[in-house]
Amino acid sequence: MAADEEIREVEERAATDPSVRAAINNFSISLEKNAIKNAIAPPAVVKPFLMATLDLMERLAKGETLGSPPKMHSNSKIADYEDWLNRPDMALTPYFEGVYAKIIGYTPKIITAIVWLREMAPDEVHHSEYKNFLIVEGTCSITIEEEVHNLVPGDYLAIPLYKNHFVTVTSEEVCKVILQRVAA
Repeated sequence: MAADEEIREVEERAATDPSVRAAINNFSISLEKNAIKNAIAPPAVVKPFLMATLDLMERLAKGETLGSPPKMHSNSKIADYEDWLNRPDMALTPYFEGVYAKIIGYTPKIITAIVWLREMAPDEVHHSEYKNFLIVEGTCSITIEEEVHNLVPGDYLAIPLYKNHFVTVTSEEVCKVILQRVAA
């Protein structure tokens, strides 16, 4: 990393010397090409949850007070989340690509979201968080390692740490779930 004085010197030289300016520009282009050539595609669920986070930040900036959805457990019911499920702004957007989410609760330990899945959610393994599902609409199968769990509305499933799992939507309609990520 260059010192402040060195940065100033280079900027001054670039402002007055076209060859320095061209060298910096060529180096920048080379860096960009290298970054594109070696780019790694993020997992498919990154974009929907990044968009959900931005949506949450916008809602909070507009004055929304974030609620506290209950922590999920084996006796959780859809009715436990009706305050969020019945809100008109917690609806599926018509232009979603495959996974869409709305965050309804956030603490440093627990993130709760309403998630819509069109076909599937790719396989994952979690090392630092538990993942809990409560099926609201539609049906799906969640495969944990080799074990398949066929789920219908009202079903709850907890994903253990260190286990490969993925979701496959089995209904014609979009599968809507409450997803809760809990820090281990």
